[in-house]
Amino acid sequence: MTRPRALGKSFDDFDGEKGILFVVATPIGNLEDITIRAVETLRHVNLIACEDTRKSKVLINHWGISTRLMSLHRFSESRKIEAVLGKLDKGYSVALITDAGTPAVSDPGNRLVRAALKAGFKVSPIPGPSSITTALSVSGMDCASFLYLGFAPRKDSQRKQFFLDIQKQRCTVVFLETAARILDTLEIGCEYLGSRNMVLFRELTKIFEEIIPGNPCSILETLRARDSVKGEITVVIEGSTDASPSIDVEDAVIELIAEGLSGKRLAIEAYIRFGLNKNAVYEKFLEIKDKSDNEI
Repeated sequence: MTRPRALGKSFDDFDGEKGILFVVATPIGNLEDITIRAVETLRHVNLIACEDTRKSKVLINHWGISTRLMSLHRFSESRKIEAVLGKLDKGYSVALITDAGTPAVSDPGNRLVRAALKAGFKVSPIPGPSSITTALSVSGMDCASFLYLGFAPRKDSQRKQFFLDIQKQRCTVVFLETAARILDTLEIGCEYLGSRNMVLFRELTKIFEEIIPGNPCSILETLRARDSVKGEITVVIEGSTDASPSIDVEDAVIELIAEGLSGKRLAIEAYIRFGLNKNAVYEKFLEIKDKSDNEI
C-alpha cells in the first residue's frame, strides 16, 4: 500500500533547487519539542548556522544529527553573513537555528535572512516552538491581539517609559527578561502597573517549569522571598480596559491608605485600579494626611 504523501514541502521536495536558507525553529527547553520536518531538515542540509555550537550540539547529538555546525551569534552575524551567502551561492543548503525557539525573533538571524532575500536566495521557514506563543497559550488572557516587546530595557529611566507605554496598551503585552534583571524590572512594573493582571513564566517546557499568576507587585514579592531566581523568563500582561472610575477620589484614597499605600505609589495605584486622575488623588492624599497629622 502506498503511503499517503504529507501536504506541504519536505526537504526532499527541494531537490534540484540550489542555495536555500532554512530558518528552523528548535525546542525552547524540552528536546522532544521539535517537528519531524525540522529534524529531517537539520539532517540533510550541508551546514547549520547556530547561535552557540556548544548548546546546539546537545540538540543535534540527541537527535543523531551529524551536520557540520558554524557559529553565528549577535556579535559575529554581520561578518559571517558573506560566508553563509558564499555557501548558498555554491548551491549549498544552510539551516539557521538559535539556542532556543524561532530564529530572528529576539535572537540572531534577521540580518542574515534579509541579506539572503536581498541576494535572491530562497528562504524557507520550518516553524515550531516559540516562548511567546507558548506563554500566551497558557496565560488565560485574551490573545486575539497582542504586542510583543522583546527584552525589557536595562536602565531604570527606560524601564519607566517601557511600563508607561504598557500602561496604555489595550491589547495583551508580552516581553522577555533575564533572571538577573527580573526583580529590578518588576519593581518599576509594580510602581506603574500595580494590580494589572500579569503571569510570569519561568523555564517553560523544562524540568523546573513554573507559572506564577498575579500582578507585578505580588509576583515581585514571591520572587523576592527566594534566595535566587534562575532560568529563562517570559512575562504576559493583560491589556488596559480603560474602565470608567467606579469610586470617588476620597473613598479611593481612604481604601488605599488602609491597604498600606501612600504618596505617589498610592496615586499610581488609584489610576491603575480605578482610572482616577493621579494629581487629584495625590492632592487628596496630602489633604487627608495633613488632617490626620493635625488630629494627633
